[in-house]
Amino acid sequence: MRASGIDSARLVAERERLYGAGAPGGVRALVLALARPADWAVLGQVWQGVQTELGWPAPGIAVSGTDACQLWFSLAEPVTPAEAHALLERLRLRYLADVPAHRVELLPSADGRRLAPVVPSPYPDREGGGGEVWSAYVAPDLAPVFAETPWLDIPPRAEGQAELLSRLRPISAAEGAVLRSEAAAVPSSAAIASAPATSTTGAFADPRAFLLQVMNDERVEMGLRIEAAKALLGAPARSRATGAAGATSTPRRKSAAPEAG
Repeated sequence: MRASGIDSARLVAERERLYGAGAPGGVRALVLALARPADWAVLGQVWQGVQTELGWPAPGIAVSGTDACQLWFSLAEPVTPAEAHALLERLRLRYLADVPAHRVELLPSADGRRLAPVVPSPYPDREGGGGEVWSAYVAPDLAPVFAETPWLDIPPRAEGQAELLSRLRPISAAEGAVLRSEAAAVPSSAAIASAPATSTTGAFADPRAFLLQVMNDERVEMGLRIEAAKALLGAPARSRATGAAGATSTPRRKSAAPEAG
């Protein structure tokens, strides 16, 4: 990852250990961001849930420097941007399904055009001060403070940022396997939205019937037909009987406290 202007050797090394690409075309940094507002009461449920329910290590926490609070997930082994995005989409559906989609950002994008940004980095002051503010990694107990102003007013200390990252570890392949297999079995929302209309005009009461329709429709893009087939393979078998029937406000200005780096 590109170094920012305040980097130290230790910060660069820690960031590379966690979020370096690892292979050409691969990504290891996955970012789930919540904005407008950057509500830690909501995002904190994801931070806690991945640890207690999935057994993952704690993700990093960052303020974006603009409008969001972010969770930073590190993978031990690189994946493609599409795989990374699918994994984040599965997390979104699991923990943030009730949150309007425009408030959530998932990086990298599925096409790999948008990747995780470098933290810390400067941004223009959005409140018209004429100066700049900073993205930064923050400690869990400080995250709620940034709900209304998710940035630092001065550059964070490089050594403090490196110390926060040193406490994190990547998600191993075994730890990520369950959620990754779930993500592979479900077509992404973007893929479903882009699927052309089929000849069937009625609504599908049976999801399996819909997936079969997509899989067997030669007018549908082959990639979507394959995704439908994967979803069918990953879906639990239906019983014969079922088949038969089936028919609070904070002060604006914040400096780089020790815990924020």
